[in-house]
Formats: sequence, C-alpha cells, structure tokens
Amino acid sequence: MESVFSPLRSAWRIADLRKKLIVTALLLLVYRLGVYIPVPGMNASALAAMINTQSGGLFGFMNIIGGGAFTNASIFAMSITPYINASIILQLLTIAIPALERLQKEGEEGRKKLAQWTRYGTVILGFLQATFMYIGFRNAITQRNVMSFLTITLALTAGTAFIMWLGEQINEYGIGNGISLIIFVNILSRGLVAFSALYNIIRGYAQEGQLAIGVLIVVGIVAVFVAVVVMVIFVTQAERRIPVQYAKRVVGRKMYGGQSTHIPIKVNVAGVVPIIFAMSLLSFFPTIIGLVAPNTQNKFLLGLMNFSSNPLYMLVMALLVLFFTFFYTMMVFNPIELANNIRKNGGFIPGIRPGKPTSDYIMNVLKRVTWFGALFLALVTILPSLLELITGVKNMWFGGTSLLIMVGVALETAKQIESQLMMRHYKGFLE
Repeated sequence: MESVFSPLRSAWRIADLRKKLIVTALLLLVYRLGVYIPVPGMNASALAAMINTQSGGLFGFMNIIGGGAFTNASIFAMSITPYINASIILQLLTIAIPALERLQKEGEEGRKKLAQWTRYGTVILGFLQATFMYIGFRNAITQRNVMSFLTITLALTAGTAFIMWLGEQINEYGIGNGISLIIFVNILSRGLVAFSALYNIIRGYAQEGQLAIGVLIVVGIVAVFVAVVVMVIFVTQAERRIPVQYAKRVVGRKMYGGQSTHIPIKVNVAGVVPIIFAMSLLSFFPTIIGLVAPNTQNKFLLGLMNFSSNPLYMLVMALLVLFFTFFYTMMVFNPIELANNIRKNGGFIPGIRPGKPTSDYIMNVLKRVTWFGALFLALVTILPSLLELITGVKNMWFGGTSLLIMVGVALETAKQIESQLMMRHYKGFLE
C-alpha cells in the first residue's frame, strides 16, 4: 500500500504537479455538480422508470457512464457518448479514407484538424441524439411544443459540449485524459449503488433467517469482483514482444544501428470498443421498440424487448464481442506497413526474411494474441449475466465495460503521474 500511494504523495510535494492535481479535482467536481442540474421541461421520475425497465439496455449503459445524470434528467444526461461515437467514427474513417490517413500522419497540425472535426461531429451527433430523446421520451416531456423542443435539445447538446470542453481543460491544465477521467469518476460514483445492493442481499436473506447464505453470496460476489479486476489489469498490461534486430550501417564517419529492440503487441489492442459495439447493436432494437411501442403485445417484438433475459443473449453477446475484437484490431493494426517500416530502417526479425514473410509472421502473432484478448473480453462481458443466473442478484453494478474503463484510466493516469515525476527528477539532476 505504501508503494501504491507514494507517487501521489511525491506529486503533491511538487508545486506544479500539486496545482495540476487540484485543477483536475476541481474540474471533475464541476462536472459532478452539473449532474444534478435538471433540464427544463423534463420529468426525472419518468426517465428513472425507463432506466429501471431497461437496466441492461442502451439507456442503462448511458446512465452508468453518465454517473446517474440520465435518471436525474440532467443537462449532462447524454454524458460523453456523442464524443465517443464521433471519435470512433472518425477513427474508422481515417483507416478507410486515404486522405484522412495522410492527415493523421502530418503530425501536430493534422491531429489538431482531426480533433476539430471530432468536436464538430460531437455537436452534430449530440443534437441528433437529443432530438431522438425528445421524440422517444413522450412520458418524460411535461409540455410538447416548438419551444420545449428547442429548450431540451439545445440544453442537452450544450451539456455534452460543455463536458467535452471540461475534458480538454483537464488535458491542458490537469493530469490524465480528461474524457477518460470524467467517465472514471462517473462509474466510481455508482459504487454506492453497489454497496446498497450488497446490503439489500444480506438484509433479504437475514429476514428469511438465512443470514449465512446472504453473507456467503456477498463474499463470493466481492471475491469475483477482485479477481476480475486483477485479471483486467494483467490483460491490459500484457503484451507480446517481437524481437527486431537492426543491422549496422555507416553514414559518413558515424555508425548507426546494430541494436536490438522489440515490437510490443498488446493482448487487448481494441480496448473496450468491441464491448461498446456489441452492446449498442444488441440494445438498439429493444430500445427502439421500448420507445415506439412500449405496450406492444406482439410476441416477436416482446421477444426482442426481453432478449437480454434470454440465455441465448449471453452467447450472441460473446460472439459479437469476438467478431468486433478481430474486426477492430485488424482495422487499426497494419502488419504490412509495419514490416515495410522495419525493412526501410534496416531491421529484421531474427529467423524471418524481410518483406511478406515478416508481415505474415506479425499477422500470425497478432491473430494468436487477439484470440486470447477476445476470449477474455467475451468472458468479462457476460460475467455479470452469469452471476445473475447463479446468485439470482439482478443488475450487477460491475460489467466488462465499466471495469475495463476504470482499470485502464487508473493505469494511464498513474503512468502520467510517474512520467511527470521522472521529468522533474531528471530536471533537478541536470540543474
């Protein structure tokens, strides 16, 4: 425990880092206060009822990463989902469109332009999502007219834009990735819901005279949670290192190369993107049916609405996560380009010929590593549903997306603090 908090204490002793930590905390506090500012003309109790009926759907996911802003009918109800969607769409377009790919490789100016387009995309998607919410949430709108439409949609869009601005301010003046930290704090804020659920389990079994069984179930859930966190940390940090040897070459009077290095291939290259894709796809039709025809008696539509309670749901979710993991990984990782770069710099993988054999070897390694990461993501995704079947406890607080985001953000922020400390230490040494 001493080693865990020592970097944070060391950072607090440095004035510059202490200022960044305080700015980050204050900006996150501003966001958490905004979660409780309601949108004029929206009924919070109606939205909360919708979350309770579709806890495993798209709105439940939005409420988790929004820290309860959805059930509060807050100006931050859409959270940062439009920004996430805009970023993913632009990233995929960058891979598919050569002009965007060239822009990404132009350096700082290219990244600034892509960031600007992401902001525009966030506002556009935010307004579209706000319009969809206004049309779908009939029971949550107190009065439906042109003025209420403009008030609600613009307030929700402005809330998302403000969150995006807060994240950028954290990036510039604080420590860590602003958007990631906002999501991290939101998920962490739902921890009280988890403690309440665990307490209700124990109290329910105690009323039935089976306190020992209730305690055993709670201890088992906590143990599984800790074990999953440890495994998520392991997989997030795990990587396969491909050795690369660079030949010696003489340029003028200097000799370059001759060193050995490696290519790190992450076990989980795709991160949480496959889970978000799979969850969004499976939640889309039930969400639409719940908004358009909430009282339908059609058996097929009812089956789609209640598909999350079907045991087949876990199998379909796992298969979708596997598919999207391979799809996204193959989209963002280009073995041919990597092999060409190695050859251009006079490098080679020991025992592998340059060119196509190198790219084939990297592709085979990537496939094997991705299989492990994909299976792990699928297991983590369906774990809450498995626990619900085993224990009978509904609406598990921790899911695959939540845990991966929390662990990833915590590790990333810790690395940034350590790198800032190292820079200060080296600076002092040189002075």
